Amino acid sequence: MYTPIQLDKVRNFRYGMKAMHLIEQKLKKPISKIDFDNLTMGDLATILWAGLVHEDPKLTPEKVMDLVDEYSSLVEVTKAMDEAFRYAMGEPDEEGKEEKN
Repeated sequence: MYTPIQLDKVRNFRYGMKAMHLIEQKLKKPISKIDFDNLTMGDLATILWAGLVHEDPKLTPEKVMDLVDEYSSLVEVTKAMDEAFRYAMGEPDEEGKEEKN
């Protein structure tokens, strides 16, 4: 599944096995050990990059920071990233949780 985000153009987050591997390599820890509530901006950029690089191999975490600053907001991109990440991990999204209550 792809989760779209409007930046310089519509880009699509995808957190498959390859993206998870890229995150682990860059952050030097397993996905299960990442504290998503206490990410540095560099860590966040790396996670965003890993979910977007499948469409644009020239993308870098630094370029992702520029795209967020120029075309979106941290709130918007982290919301889309979270949705894509939850889907990849087999967790229901926030809307799914609300419908079950």
